[in-house]
Amino acid sequence: MQVLQKTQTIVRYQKDNGSIFYGIVEDDEILQLSSSFTEIVNNELEFDGERVKYSDVKILEPVVPSKIVNFGWTYAEHAKETGGTAHLKEPFLFLKPTSSMIPDQGEIVLPSSDLTQQVELEGEVALIIGKRAKNVKEEEALDYVFGCTIFNDVTARDLTKSDPQFTRGKGFDTFGPLGPCIVKGLDPTNLRIVTKLNGKVVQDGNTNQMSLSIPFLISWISQVMTLEPGDVLATGSPSGSCPMKSGDTVVVEVENIGKLCNYVI
Repeated sequence: MQVLQKTQTIVRYQKDNGSIFYGIVEDDEILQLSSSFTEIVNNELEFDGERVKYSDVKILEPVVPSKIVNFGWTYAEHAKETGGTAHLKEPFLFLKPTSSMIPDQGEIVLPSSDLTQQVELEGEVALIIGKRAKNVKEEEALDYVFGCTIFNDVTARDLTKSDPQFTRGKGFDTFGPLGPCIVKGLDPTNLRIVTKLNGKVVQDGNTNQMSLSIPFLISWISQVMTLEPGDVLATGSPSGSCPMKSGDTVVVEVENIGKLCNYVI
């Protein structure tokens, strides 16, 4: 088999027969890999000889993580607009269940109105961890990042304001759109994030505006819990979070990664 050199864009996808693969995006095709995610993070990108059309497969969430770690209020303006504390010395931390995940083109299902009446979007950059991380030094933190992807931290805002913690307001099924790909080799500390609701720009920020640095966040959380390969770290949302309703289309675009598109029902 041909062993491929490092590449930038990797997707996880499903064929019509149900089989799931990782592959490297090359124009409108995917070079199918014989590698599992564990092998990929060890740079063992082995092309199995098959090419598939991007449009002929279902793009899945790019990883199956053991946990989705979310950092809140890392952008001062977003903290202000949601009633949080700006310029925290330590991040506001919460977890989303893996059952919240949906892929690009997936449907965000609004809970019944007796549960929540204010569901909002939050476009973010997410980091995919590439190797086990525990008690990581800040200056070495980015070495543990395999690549970057896009995340929409869908939030029942009325519940996060009324509940003593964020689990319910952040944890509904379909409240974690992720994807469509992982891009290696990017600097996550300087990426523009633009979120559009029905074609209208509602968020426009950059990770360089974060009040807490990404290396600090990785180091800080690694003192608390061991990060495993494939874990997702959602780095927080810039200002502009706003409500969604049934029939809406939400697109989160991050430069050099692509677009994450989801439909609200």
